[in-house]
Amino acid sequence: MTISPRQLIGNVIRFGSGDVVGRVFSITTVMLLGHFQGVVVLGIYSLAQSISQYLQPVIDFGLRHVGARLMARFPGSASEIMHRVQRRRLGMAAAVVPFALLYASLSRLPLEMKVFLFVFSAISCMYALSLDWAAWGREQLRLVGLAKAIVPGCLLLCLLLGIGSRHLLAWLVLGNFAGYSLQAIVFRLWWKRHQREIGDQKPAAAAITESLAWRSTSIMGLAWLGNLAFVTIDMLMLGIMSGPGQVGLYSAAYRIMSQVLLTYYLLTNVLYPQLARQTVSERVRMMRPRILLALFAVGSALAGLVVVVRRPALSILFGHDFVAAAPLLLVLAFAIPLDFLVSYMNSAYIAWSMERKVLVCVVVAAASNIVLNWFAIPRYGAMAAAVNTVISYAIYLAGLVIAGKKAKELQHAGTEILETDSINGPGGASGW
Repeated sequence: MTISPRQLIGNVIRFGSGDVVGRVFSITTVMLLGHFQGVVVLGIYSLAQSISQYLQPVIDFGLRHVGARLMARFPGSASEIMHRVQRRRLGMAAAVVPFALLYASLSRLPLEMKVFLFVFSAISCMYALSLDWAAWGREQLRLVGLAKAIVPGCLLLCLLLGIGSRHLLAWLVLGNFAGYSLQAIVFRLWWKRHQREIGDQKPAAAAITESLAWRSTSIMGLAWLGNLAFVTIDMLMLGIMSGPGQVGLYSAAYRIMSQVLLTYYLLTNVLYPQLARQTVSERVRMMRPRILLALFAVGSALAGLVVVVRRPALSILFGHDFVAAAPLLLVLAFAIPLDFLVSYMNSAYIAWSMERKVLVCVVVAAASNIVLNWFAIPRYGAMAAAVNTVISYAIYLAGLVIAGKKAKELQHAGTEILETDSINGPGGASGW
């Protein structure tokens, strides 16, 4: 893989063009809810969003990353890959709906809010209809980025339409449904045009069948689900073990921190298809200490900025009541430089088919987060969740460093992939 800084910046801009718009829509939505509806309603909405975020990796269960990787390596078998991946994703979507119902029933909320949690999250299962993973693998970065703004845009539009209504939660449900429906239509139209462009298709290579086998994708799925559990389990545990007020304050602090991280994730997402086609020597160079130290330094600088502006940022974005979340944001800021390293190494390892190593690391980190929260949240509430997040990030990073410490591990992973590609013919980088 060779990509110039100019190409990389161009790809980030193309991918981020829609992502930034979608983020503006999301921030505006939570700002309006915070200013006009207060801590409780914002907490309920954040809880519903967290459930929806959990359903997506369960629906994918490794298929998003595996499917995108296969699209990048075997463009001549794109149709076969699409049908196989989508059949599995739709089946998983139907299977996870009962779990959304179970969580909503266990939450400490009035019946109306429990119904909102379930319906909102069940509609989010329409994510299974989206072909964003295929467009990502084909490096249609502008399309993937712009599509990220569809659901947040529809939610914001319906919020504005129903801001003075007594049935505001129903308007949010409508916005969620409209957003996922429109997103699915956009990608379906792109796919029909893409099929005409790629022309005749080749039979699926043996490597494709092997990669999409349950035993292969389950490792990726567990790794990605574990990563999401590691990042957001504290929000769900607060929803069950604490009140919506604590969820609202923690959500406000976490959203400010996540805006910094989401900007960085643009880079890691853009790099993924390129990382998947790297040679052995290129993989080793990507783990040089100079690169990792530079990432940590940038993350530390941004964390310092967040600490300085945390009080005015909370007040301006969410309202004066949310200034109480400033101590939470102070603690969470320490996780920013750690996340810069974790996300980079995580993305690289998965692109290099090292899911098993990622799975071990993320399971240990997520388990530590759950255990610490289980004992601390009932007594210390949201502050316990913030402190435990930083501790778990440190554990996660240590695991990833140990997993990739020896260059021969990276070379071994790379050799396996290169041998597979050579056996099945020119379907990877040469096919582009």
